[in-house]
Amino acid sequence: MKSFLSKLSIAAAIITVVIGSSVPFAGQRQRTVPAPPLNVASYLPTSDAIVVVDVKRMLNETMPGILGGDAAKLADANAEVDKFKTKTGIDLHAIDRVVIGVHYTYPTPTSTRLETVAIAHGTFDARALAASIRAAANGKSREEKYRGATITIVNVNDDLKLLGLWSMRVNELAICMLDQNSLALGTPANVRAAVDAGKAGRAPADLVSLATRDASAVIGFGGSITPELLTKLDVGNDTIAKDVGAIRQVYGSVGSTQTDVTVMMVARTDSIDAAKNLGDTVEGLKQLGGVFIMRMTQPRKGLAESALNNLKITARGTELELRTQVTAASLAGLIK
Repeated sequence: MKSFLSKLSIAAAIITVVIGSSVPFAGQRQRTVPAPPLNVASYLPTSDAIVVVDVKRMLNETMPGILGGDAAKLADANAEVDKFKTKTGIDLHAIDRVVIGVHYTYPTPTSTRLETVAIAHGTFDARALAASIRAAANGKSREEKYRGATITIVNVNDDLKLLGLWSMRVNELAICMLDQNSLALGTPANVRAAVDAGKAGRAPADLVSLATRDASAVIGFGGSITPELLTKLDVGNDTIAKDVGAIRQVYGSVGSTQTDVTVMMVARTDSIDAAKNLGDTVEGLKQLGGVFIMRMTQPRKGLAESALNNLKITARGTELELRTQVTAASLAGLIK
């Protein structure tokens, strides 16, 4: 129970760090023009959650706002962008938006695995990209033909700072040009699923709508909370478990200005009473959150305090909205 309360008390801060650090970035801060409209559902296989990232804004606006005051971290971050290109042949600066489809699987009765595929949207030169991928692979790649598409499987075998925050071991990365504006990345099986989905895609329309609800967001997301997923959650308290069990979907967004990062998350429940009860529970946890924050060390403590102090909790019908804001600079200390 203590662990759960601690996590809830800094949830907004964690969400801000995780999502706000999800894409490597460039060194020049500038306001970018929003990317042109796209069919977000294109090539997405059946998904339980969807995340849409405006990469151009993340690269040129959000992340420079966070690391603009720390030249060393900015240099390290740009080095990670270069490393990603060196290892995969893909230049993140050529990407406008990335849409991530997530499918929940349950390999054991007590575990949940997230199967993900990323569909990168931009303008790609097929020949140049293929040559770049082959050069990066340095002979450690193979090609697979699937339903008329060519999937290149690169043996990366290295630690990459994926999502700009976590160093993750990447063994094999499958890459496939779906059309001149779309590129799939993931495991071979998940990239094949993207090919199967085709240009129309197979992701639920309601999740696509939730993930794109805020047209001005740097990141938008929407996901279903399935009964199977709920059975794997251990919240440590029957009352909280009941409130969480009433959640059917979550959605929200991350926005940024030159100085601040905002996070909004909405829990859509099965009734008005459930939303109110969930709100009461979160309000109680907010009051207890300060106790656990006092035990933290800086800079995490300062960020958590700011996120918690700015946290607004609002129940509207069957939905409960959580909204918070922190300064962009306060996030820099949590990025290693």
